Amino acid sequence: MRHLPLLIAPLLLTACTPPVADTANAAPSDGAAAGSVSIAQVQGSGERSPLEGRVVTVEAVVAFPFGGLGGVFLQSETPDDDPATSEGLFLARPADAQPRLRQGDRVRATGTVVEAGEGSATLTTLEPTAVEFLGRGGKPTTLVLETAPAAASDWERYEGMRLAIATPLTVTGNDALGRYGELLVSFGGRLFAPTELAPPGAAALAIAAENARLMLRLDDGRRAQDPGTPWFLSTGQDDAHPLRVGSTLHGVAGVLDQRFGSYRLQLTEEIARVEQVPRPPAPDVQGDRRIAGFNLLNLFNGDGRGGGFPTARGAASQADYQRQQAKLVATVQALQPDLAALMELENDGFGPRSSLAQFVAALNAAGPHSDWRFVDAGDGPGNNPIRVGLIYRASRFTPVGRPATLADGPFRDRSRAPLAQAFRAGNGPVFVVAANHFKSKGGCDEATGGDADSGDGQACFNATRVESAERLHAWLATDPTGTKPVGHLVIGDLNAHAQEDPLRLLRAKGWQDAFALAKLERPYSFVFAGLSARLDHALLDPGLAPRLRGAAEWHANADEAGLFDYRADPDGDPWRASDHDPLLIGLDLAR
Repeated sequence: MRHLPLLIAPLLLTACTPPVADTANAAPSDGAAAGSVSIAQVQGSGERSPLEGRVVTVEAVVAFPFGGLGGVFLQSETPDDDPATSEGLFLARPADAQPRLRQGDRVRATGTVVEAGEGSATLTTLEPTAVEFLGRGGKPTTLVLETAPAAASDWERYEGMRLAIATPLTVTGNDALGRYGELLVSFGGRLFAPTELAPPGAAALAIAAENARLMLRLDDGRRAQDPGTPWFLSTGQDDAHPLRVGSTLHGVAGVLDQRFGSYRLQLTEEIARVEQVPRPPAPDVQGDRRIAGFNLLNLFNGDGRGGGFPTARGAASQADYQRQQAKLVATVQALQPDLAALMELENDGFGPRSSLAQFVAALNAAGPHSDWRFVDAGDGPGNNPIRVGLIYRASRFTPVGRPATLADGPFRDRSRAPLAQAFRAGNGPVFVVAANHFKSKGGCDEATGGDADSGDGQACFNATRVESAERLHAWLATDPTGTKPVGHLVIGDLNAHAQEDPLRLLRAKGWQDAFALAKLERPYSFVFAGLSARLDHALLDPGLAPRLRGAAEWHANADEAGLFDYRADPDGDPWRASDHDPLLIGLDLAR
């Protein structure tokens, strides 16, 4: 859980400090005598204070009181001449402690220097035994930053200080906005996952270091979860002001904090101006047939009769499920595909009460087309709680032969079993679509051997994904549908970025990236931890690649905040219908 209090002595958080205290008799720590020092001396030039564990006395001005964070930030009125040492310090105290401190108050504080937090991401903190009010009228300096620091570690030199960012910041992650009142922002535009742009290893790690330098977390100055409408957005957050990833912020100011594993700017005033990125219309692609790929974010329908909630995944109630399905139906309507590969369907058979059957029924009922059908694989595919599926319009595609699945090797219990079906469009040739969903990057505690995170940027279970790619390629080469197709399309959530081993392996074996063929610049379908990348791919073999006419992603989901998902949004619109963006490709297949 993210918003836990800093690791400060419980006794401190409940004690009331007298209005005036005699600091001369403060008890030394570990035999060290209390001494008057500057905040810069307390901070030092490294990650941890050189005076950690010592009792010290500092005189400073209140830079900003954050009762919601369990203390106030102090700042020296007269900085030293060393730019590597911060002039700010966190003074831990409960909101009702006396004397009540306001911005600009001058104080003398005596206490023990501690590093609050875990690991190396700690906040230099003074746990006070005495706080004396010296007067009002102090003016803490605000340091103006024009650019990001030279290295991520250089944020340490600003810890506890008032900062104003004089350059626009780009929203690069908004997934924690509703839950914790946090935004990930960056200097210089959207940030991408390293292995989307470079092979794993040294090149990817260099991008990771640059991302860390450029990224900063904005916070609302509170520890409470689910804070409601962010106070620092003058317009609030609604359909007209969704604060999508890519939006630009001007006039950001606050105090630099370090807790919960990262530096963060605790905002002290509303953001002066927000340039909202508009929501994009559904894409169009050339070609006589359109094929979509879409991760449905755990579409579970309970028992299929309005009960059985909460489900193992997905919706917690029938009302949630209906809102979720309405958003997904709206997405398909807007994309206007003729065929779609679906991921994260409940693996509950193919009867009328199955999640897949009811989704297709909802599509047909919503219109404008009523000829949607689904591929019935008989059993499974696979025994995972979620599965892949294929749906198509009967007036646009005709299935040829029987579907085929693969449930051996990594598809037995990690990657979801792929589903392959041959189709024909009009008088065109037979071709095969293979829907896929490889093992995710989550659950690393269970990863062993080659699946353990090697630190090269590909996270855990990379070995399973590589084996999945190998098996999938070999399986399709055997013509599992028995239809002698002219070519194959591999489409779905491969849980690997474009430059990771599974995708590099498939390209080496002749598979061609639809988005590279379409010359799209820096495509992405997912945003995680402030980094954009692709998990969802469309790959064509040499028999099908010449028929590609276009490829697009609809950024209706990944850039949207969680406020607009089905749990909170009753509108039934496509925004944040899933956490993955759907992809759409156009091919000439009817002749």
